[in-house]
Amino acid sequence: MLESILYDTGATTETFIICLVISLALGAVVAAFHSYRNHYSKNFIITLVLLPAIVQSVIMLVNGNVGTGVAVMGAFSLVRFRSLPGNSREIASIFLAMAVGLATGMGYIMMAGILTVIVGVVSVAIVTSPIGNGKELERELKVVIPESLDYTDIFDDIFATYAEGIRLIKVKTVNMGSLYELVYQLTLKNLRDEKRMIDDIRTRNGNLEITCGRVAEKMETL
Repeated sequence: MLESILYDTGATTETFIICLVISLALGAVVAAFHSYRNHYSKNFIITLVLLPAIVQSVIMLVNGNVGTGVAVMGAFSLVRFRSLPGNSREIASIFLAMAVGLATGMGYIMMAGILTVIVGVVSVAIVTSPIGNGKELERELKVVIPESLDYTDIFDDIFATYAEGIRLIKVKTVNMGSLYELVYQLTLKNLRDEKRMIDDIRTRNGNLEITCGRVAEKMETL
């Protein structure tokens, strides 16, 4: 069931076309799994669709030739220096597409299909799981207060009601030193309490500027 289709007939025109079509189809499946609940560009989706077919064609061209294989490996290594760094999920999808191309290039069609489906289903399951949902409650809060107020514990009772895990990250003076800007990182107890918390803070800081938003995510690279 997992044997290579190239063992009996070798690389013929018919087997090459079969492997090429299957590589394109599996590349489209990889792209579909990658696009699920993810930010992506059209160019990257095109790359995921075409990459298995390209790798498969290269592997079939090498066909056991050591010298050609070394040259191809050197050509692939140059691609890294001509591309922008991506996040971890993009790199995982690229490796999956290349693995599919390697499998189809060696004739292991069934193995390539099983690999694509299993890895894709696992990735979708992890994305839909509650892992990492706590970040949805994390907020960066910027509050401006008059210089006459002591910022040390001015909002502690409000934070105790609506949030947890509060940290004062930064304090700076603004408006020629007449105001303080306080930057907090906190985790809300309930998303619906965000407006009530801001309203309570407004009554204490004299209705000065308040900014509340999600914590900026850093680019994850490998």
